[in-house]
Amino acid sequence: MSNHEHWQSRPEGGGRFAIWLIRTIALYGGRRLGRLCLYPITLYFYLRRGPERLASRQYLQRVFGRPGTPWQVIRHIHCFAATILDRIFLLAHGERPFEIETQGLELLEQRVALGRGVLLFGSHQGSFEALRAIGARRPEMPLRVVLDKQKTPAMTELLEALAPEIGNCVIDAAQDGTTIALAMAEACRSGAVVAMLADRGRGHEVLRRTEFLGSPAPFPISPWLLAHVLQAPVVLCFGLYLGGNRYRLVFEPMSDRVEIPRDNRGPALDALIARYAQRLEHYIHVAPYNWFNFYDFWQDTPAVAGPAVAAVVGDRVSA
Repeated sequence: MSNHEHWQSRPEGGGRFAIWLIRTIALYGGRRLGRLCLYPITLYFYLRRGPERLASRQYLQRVFGRPGTPWQVIRHIHCFAATILDRIFLLAHGERPFEIETQGLELLEQRVALGRGVLLFGSHQGSFEALRAIGARRPEMPLRVVLDKQKTPAMTELLEALAPEIGNCVIDAAQDGTTIALAMAEACRSGAVVAMLADRGRGHEVLRRTEFLGSPAPFPISPWLLAHVLQAPVVLCFGLYLGGNRYRLVFEPMSDRVEIPRDNRGPALDALIARYAQRLEHYIHVAPYNWFNFYDFWQDTPAVAGPAVAAVVGDRVSA
């Protein structure tokens, strides 16, 4: 892989057999045995996945101000592997094996009470899966997740086998942009919390750069255009893995109504993306090994309009 290869071109880690094996060990041997297996798995990926190893080292250099050491890179990969393993237990057993603390949950609940739905923007940081624990605690607060099921098919099959009902909660981001936007609009009209990750652009998306960890980095504009179209409150969510069985879910209100004027679209988008990037950078410094973009995030990616953007550039989605 060249340093500028897009993240979507990278193969899924492991495969169906490897993921089935980890699932079997985890569910029948318990979480302790599953976590012991993470050490050889981490070492294997450190040795075999050179591009990801390089991307981790470069990212850690931005965070710590010095080149990432092999031990730091291994720790970064292990943290990622631990959150993947915990997804199995979160779906199979709920939050019982975990200590999940929340910060700002009441602020999220206040916006859900408005009845317009809520857009929950997260990042590839820690565990977005821990959000399902909140859904179990608050059954009156339905959760829909925008997720590309085609990027990690083996993991998607495993998760849906463990919890078949989650398939009904997913809005597949691999669909065309119009279908995604309409599904999100319907979910918001029903008062649901619609969660999506806002730090990584797909190959066909328009991106805009903002300062992030020392230099400009590209972020997708489509989450913010969707927020403008849907007119639902936006809340940021950071699901931090604190080690062991501990997680912290942080909710921060971003905007009760995103407005992007037609004649001032660029600056308005830049301001929204910059604010999001600043909060993401803050939590990266809180938990630096939690950010899981194992590719050159700062690469020069062409901004090409695609269907995901075309679906939402109008002022409103039809009711």
